[in-house]
Amino acid sequence: MGFGGDERDREVLASGVEGSGAIIAGRRTYDDSVRFWGADGPHPPTRVFVVTHEAPDAVPEGDVYTFVTDGIESALEQAKAAAGDKNVAVMGGAEVGRQYIAAGLVDEIEVHLVPVLFGAGTRMFEHLGSEHIQLETIEVIETRAATHLRYRIVK
Repeated sequence: MGFGGDERDREVLASGVEGSGAIIAGRRTYDDSVRFWGADGPHPPTRVFVVTHEAPDAVPEGDVYTFVTDGIESALEQAKAAAGDKNVAVMGGAEVGRQYIAAGLVDEIEVHLVPVLFGAGTRMFEHLGSEHIQLETIEVIETRAATHLRYRIVK
């Protein structure tokens, strides 16, 4: 991973999916990233479940990618079955991440805050409902490239 010049940045990002037995991603994240991930996915041999309205016509060979067209709950159920006793990571994609948070299906949130302000894009923490979601800080790591925040959702 080429994120920053500080080894801690790479360690934080690697540890985010290290204990995961499956990954859930949105279609936009898949479309933007598959050329970098290739047929083996972002963290081989971890299976990737892509939440989408329609599976793409062309998919890299192999069985890493599964396209789930019947909702986030189905994607989570399939990912949990594939992960066994390991975690399921929701990776990238503000829209899919927000859907999981709003549905109460997330235990922890990692935010990698970089010193750039974007003028447009999808806001991850918008439209989560009218109730507050209480977070408990687990870890904060500061580097020149980012501030890495890890929270537990208080249920």
